[in-house]
Amino acid sequence: MSEPTIVLLARADGSRVVTPFTQQSLNAADPFTEGRQVAWSGTDGVSAGIVDTGKTLDIEDFPHTEVIVVHTGHVTLKTREQTLELAVGASAVIGRGTALRIEAQAGSQWAFCAMATEVPTPGLTWLDPLALLSPSAAPEPQILIGPTPQCRSRNAFEDAATDLRVGVWDSTPYERRGRAHKLNELMYLIEGSVTLQAADGSSVTVNTGDSVFVAQGAPCAWKSTRYVRKVYAVK
Repeated sequence: MSEPTIVLLARADGSRVVTPFTQQSLNAADPFTEGRQVAWSGTDGVSAGIVDTGKTLDIEDFPHTEVIVVHTGHVTLKTREQTLELAVGASAVIGRGTALRIEAQAGSQWAFCAMATEVPTPGLTWLDPLALLSPSAAPEPQILIGPTPQCRSRNAFEDAATDLRVGVWDSTPYERRGRAHKLNELMYLIEGSVTLQAADGSSVTVNTGDSVFVAQGAPCAWKSTRYVRKVYAVK
């Protein structure tokens, strides 16, 4: 894929998305080769898509860092130190180098954003959708259409080696003009709705419970008419 774009990964109601997916592994050690459906793969080592699986796997050394958002089924992540039970709508980060067991109920599906990295960051991080947030920067005034929104965020996971940040963000409604997206970003909407518009005028409306990926450099305008809260993974 050469042109950065906006990629809808999964709908909350399970309806089919028109996004083209390619079955492929992320690397030679990818434990989900059979169920990995890739919608975006960049030259910077960032990939996004969905995984369909119903297996139990014991993994000694997870080969990359992966952010997952469960869309169907139930997924259990277990290390020696912790167990995460991920129902529909739950999200987590699996750090590279983690030794874990993954138990996926039959028919489970998650949206993912994965990062290749040479530096291990072993461990599991649960993303609390109700996390307390702190004020964060609003969009630049010159691209806003209308009032400046009130934005808040909190990082739950950070990887200095890849500049990956994963957490929760919210905002009052706002509209801004299109600009090249500054980072690769996976978004999962915890609450609200937003319309993302590409340079050619095509648009994707992302509703509560949907997952979307916006590649770095993709022309993207934003319009929300109500409060939005989302999980984000940016690099």
